[in-house]
Amino acid sequence: MDKSNRKQDALNYHAKGRPGKIQVVPTKPTNSQRDLTMAYSPGVAEPCLRIAENVDDVYKYTAKGNLVAVISNGTAVLGLGNIGPEASKPVMEGKGLLFKIYADIDVFDLELNTKSVDEFVTIVKALEPTFGGINLEDISAPTCFEIERRLKAEMKIPVMHDDQHGTAIISGAALLNACEIQGKKLDKIKMVINGAGAAAVSCSKIYLSLGVKRENLVMFDINGLITPDRTDLDEMRLQFATDRKGIDTLTEAMKGADVFIGLSAGNVVTPDMLRGMAKNPIVFAMANPEPEIAYDLAVTSRKDIIIATGRSDFPNQVNNVLGFPYIFRGALDVRACAINEEMKLAAVHAIAGIAKKPVPEAVNLAYDAKNLKFGKNYIIPKPMDQRLITEVSSAVAKAAIESGVARKVITDWDAYTEELRSKVGDDDKLLRNITNMAKSNPKRVVFADADNYKILRAAQIVKDEGIATPILLGDVQKIKRIIKETELEFGEVEIIDPHLGTKRSEEYAQYYFKKRQRRGITLFEARQLMIDPNYYGACMVQFGQADALISGLSKNYATTVKPALQIIGTEKGVSRVAGMYMMLTQKGPVFFGDTTVNVDPTVEELVDITVLIERSVKQFNISPRVALLSYSNFGSNDGPIPEKTREAVKLLHDKYPDMIVDGDMQANFALNASLLADNFPFSTLKGRAANTLIFPNLESGNIAYKLLQEIGSAEAVGPILLGLKKPVHVLQLDSSVREIVNMVTIAVVDAQAKANNK
Repeated sequence: MDKSNRKQDALNYHAKGRPGKIQVVPTKPTNSQRDLTMAYSPGVAEPCLRIAENVDDVYKYTAKGNLVAVISNGTAVLGLGNIGPEASKPVMEGKGLLFKIYADIDVFDLELNTKSVDEFVTIVKALEPTFGGINLEDISAPTCFEIERRLKAEMKIPVMHDDQHGTAIISGAALLNACEIQGKKLDKIKMVINGAGAAAVSCSKIYLSLGVKRENLVMFDINGLITPDRTDLDEMRLQFATDRKGIDTLTEAMKGADVFIGLSAGNVVTPDMLRGMAKNPIVFAMANPEPEIAYDLAVTSRKDIIIATGRSDFPNQVNNVLGFPYIFRGALDVRACAINEEMKLAAVHAIAGIAKKPVPEAVNLAYDAKNLKFGKNYIIPKPMDQRLITEVSSAVAKAAIESGVARKVITDWDAYTEELRSKVGDDDKLLRNITNMAKSNPKRVVFADADNYKILRAAQIVKDEGIATPILLGDVQKIKRIIKETELEFGEVEIIDPHLGTKRSEEYAQYYFKKRQRRGITLFEARQLMIDPNYYGACMVQFGQADALISGLSKNYATTVKPALQIIGTEKGVSRVAGMYMMLTQKGPVFFGDTTVNVDPTVEELVDITVLIERSVKQFNISPRVALLSYSNFGSNDGPIPEKTREAVKLLHDKYPDMIVDGDMQANFALNASLLADNFPFSTLKGRAANTLIFPNLESGNIAYKLLQEIGSAEAVGPILLGLKKPVHVLQLDSSVREIVNMVTIAVVDAQAKANNK
């Protein structure tokens, strides 16, 4: 992708709508005057007085217990260096976003305009009444060491510099497992560390805690080997000085070494250096974006190697997000006064332990893996593994209690585990999982409205992201002009203008004519229809020249669906198609159907629609809990709609006894498990809210999803067309680029599933 385009995308992402990436959202009702008097004056006086009497009640009546400060002075921002506090703010907001989506921890980011250790410490220390924890970020060494040391000593809430300890914890877990797989003992391994910054120092300390011997460790910085006689080193680095003889260069140090740890710069390690290492070497090349040696080069240089990098496109990514959200989660939940070594080591062992357990199918699906299992290419968990929040947070909380730094004791660990699971809904992770599934096996997607900027922009994004290979249908010159004028950069891309005719046009017309000749279509008409990108694109999918079709941006739904039905047809055993929306809400994803196709389905048609949608929800690795909606609750009202839905539910219970489905019921009872259980304890939804809603007619479904989208601020992904033999998906009129990208992603996953089911 053109770099200027990528830069502008990043700028647009941060600037669009409300600038930045985070906001403050009220957690209590604020709709009435009474709500406001409770929230502020005079109602707020009561919790103030209680806290004044007992300061620990601040955790009971305020957000302190779930609030972390992400603090930087901008002196060592990512790979950008000392760019200043204001310029560091997008990074700090991003860190806050990760805290929220992975562990439901709220964050205020604070950028301090000071390089003075004393001033930094004074400011942060004064903030202790506000926050439950402090995450230090992007502060240059050696200042960061002194700042963290003093804050940990002077504050009674958890303080952690993630740049130091995050990488140490994750790579420590990876080291434990890599050594086990390679048959190496930690107290025997010879280790070379290239890089001597904050992360390298912290990594070294944790490796020593895990059992590595100091005399078996050598460290290099930009000026060479760290030795006792160097005069340019601070105390933090001098503790890793070696007096071993015969080592001057990195090449010499790596001869016979068991482990190489890279926290330095890209491409500083050569294949010859790897070949000089001991049998079954372990290499953590963690420089970003370019590792110390390219992954592919490393694995071709040594067949017996285990290699990890900081990159997501290779196995064994050392990613701090495996640690910091869950470490703070556990620390906050027991009101720890520190994050100590015991808690860090507990996190190391918990992360290492997860990788040894059977991988949940959701993780396999997210990464399109048949069976991820503990081994050379899977030594640490994947970021999408939802066991991280339960196992790492619990381990950290237990270590805090056992080491005496917890001010709250957890006794019911099963209940705590369930609480952790509920902290993070499926909605945020769902799209990320689906995107990972798509990237694992990209498909060819043909775009029927490609002479439109939004379609072209979305096509470029899915190409750049490795989600799909686009094929563009439309006026070739117009498409090229838009690409040039908007500075899009596709590289090689197939562009076809059906109006000009192609070598396939006649083949497609003959096929369509034979299918529809007894339905009033002449060969002349068939040839004319092949000028239409919707017909041409559907034929491409039918003939295997493309795997999926995306259309509908500028035409109505029925016009776009008709060619697909006539050319591709429905799946075996399916008598009709249906439309479904995935609604991403604050409470998790909810699936709506039918929202686009069937106007007033009969009882039998409602059953068919329910089966189609329930099966599709399972494709996203979600267990569907289906509610058929009406204005009645289990016969409380009579009328055509309640009677239709009741009869459909009866048929579903008879024909599909394993399906979790019930109705007729009103929407509030379907979505409120407590309300349903209190009033209708017999419901087959089994005390849990529905996540799949079947509407009695198109009118109600269409109105409901659009209301939720506009008023409820839910993100609508769809419409997802169900029941066709091959993937065809129809966009909403005037969809945004993001919505188009989401639909392409769904189409690719749909194509993968249909290919697997052949």
